[in-house]
Amino acid sequence: MTTTTTTPSTVDLTKLRNKIQGGILEESTLPPMPCVRVKREALLETLEFLRNDPEYRMHQLKEITVVDGLYLRESERFELVYLLHNLDTQKRVAVKCRVEEDDAHVPSINHLWRAANWGEREAFDQYGVKFDNHPNLKRILNHHEFVGHPLRKDYNIFRGHWCSEAETLLDELELRRKMFPERIADADHDPGETMILNIGPSHPASHGTLRNLVELDGETVLYCVQEIGYLHRGFEKSAETHEYNQVVPYTDRLNYCSAISNNVGYVKAVEELCGIEIPPRNQAIRVIMCELSRIMDHLVCNAANIVDLGALTNFWYLFNLREKIYNVIEGVTGARLTNSYARVGSLWADITPDFIEQVRGLLAEIPQHVDDTMKLVARNRIFIDRTVGIGKISPDDAIAYGYTGLCLRATGYEHDLRKAQPYYGYDQYDFEIPVGHQGDTYDRIMCRFEEIKQSARIVEQALDSLPDGPYRADHPMAYLPDKQTRTYANIEGLVNHFKIVMHGIQPPKGEVYSWTETPNGELGFYIVSDGGMKPYKCKVRPPCFYLYSSFPDLVEGQMVADVIAVLGSLNIVAGELDR
Repeated sequence: MTTTTTTPSTVDLTKLRNKIQGGILEESTLPPMPCVRVKREALLETLEFLRNDPEYRMHQLKEITVVDGLYLRESERFELVYLLHNLDTQKRVAVKCRVEEDDAHVPSINHLWRAANWGEREAFDQYGVKFDNHPNLKRILNHHEFVGHPLRKDYNIFRGHWCSEAETLLDELELRRKMFPERIADADHDPGETMILNIGPSHPASHGTLRNLVELDGETVLYCVQEIGYLHRGFEKSAETHEYNQVVPYTDRLNYCSAISNNVGYVKAVEELCGIEIPPRNQAIRVIMCELSRIMDHLVCNAANIVDLGALTNFWYLFNLREKIYNVIEGVTGARLTNSYARVGSLWADITPDFIEQVRGLLAEIPQHVDDTMKLVARNRIFIDRTVGIGKISPDDAIAYGYTGLCLRATGYEHDLRKAQPYYGYDQYDFEIPVGHQGDTYDRIMCRFEEIKQSARIVEQALDSLPDGPYRADHPMAYLPDKQTRTYANIEGLVNHFKIVMHGIQPPKGEVYSWTETPNGELGFYIVSDGGMKPYKCKVRPPCFYLYSSFPDLVEGQMVADVIAVLGSLNIVAGELDR
């Protein structure tokens, strides 16, 4: 088994070149996709053409980010990067545009992709780039009283701020009212008799870090706006100040319900940047660990979601299984929740001698735990009334918002990166992709239950075909050389040991965007290397950031209790959302 990442389908840029002509300044590659850098005057036309032209039809915006070129080049300080994806053909394209520091503004593309709304707000918040005609260009991760833009290279990280005034969110609420004025007109009461209510952040069902301001007509939600950032801890800034392998523990804290999935997604990106090919045994172990993590994540999500609806017994069934998986993973990684297991080109350690037997024992228990829970909820009248038709979203709207993973599949759109662009030999495993019908809370819950069973199938096959051999790549940056046979035996081993300890991993200058299919969808890492021992930039694409941006559309018109049901079904993990 030597399969790694499948390269996206080749994109012929001839038609774009003929359309934009002099607007294209440079053509290159942002591995593994083609990339064009355009003039600012041609940016909007380029993106519109890629979005609407039948040959390209880049109907999903994966990410918007900014690279501060303060230490990379002498002029045009900021470089905007747009990552686009056609989910049908698997074609991807990157578009770049540079702007000067004193004239850092570009047109908003919120009218092309709804995902751009929050993506542009984050770029403005962290770098200060302005997006003309954006409907609500304000901070999103940092406090509204925060001064400056923390991801700029010249920002003083030791600078303190006194932030004491709470954000009212009334300006955003007024924007929603203007967008849908008919809701107030159709309400049972006069506008002055509606109720404005905070659901979170200090609320059991918002799990301490999510705030939703809702305007109610009785118990019906007329309008909803969100505030995030309560758990923002500056992942990207921390990554810029630590060596590549030292970033791994920070990835644990993204989606801490499936930490190893984040470890693997990050080191996979660094390995592609360095040109490191990991051996078959490493690939298989990563698959096993990631699928066990997917099962754990789905167990947590469904258990918490259904208990938020008022059903408790299922919680014990599902969490009991989760704890058993934790016991097995702890035996290999030494930790239960935040494992820090993966290393660039390697793993912290090989699996233990009893690992395979323990995992097979888990596989025998998983169907029973799931089936016991399904007996409680699948035909339960209360559960069905609380979930069917609640929080619906269409496939087209989901794609526009940047949905990936299970929440996209719950709409009926079958797309899974393990099948569409397989890596680590996923194309050699036999498993099915569960899909829903109408993208509601019921479909999201049921797809998770079925995906647990499919992940168990993958794990069983990976155990059956687990190859022997090394678990570390044969690469000088992958691990410290053996002390007795190399470090103390020859000068090459001594130098190799010295360089890793003193200089760390030093990828060549360049950039990469790499992705994996995690429990919440496409987890992407965009990394820029200046040839040093620390990432010049490390941007994570968190799948639930884009899921949560759609939340008002899912709950407006529903009841207050439905807000809780929908929120849990999206599996918004605050560490991944806020970073």
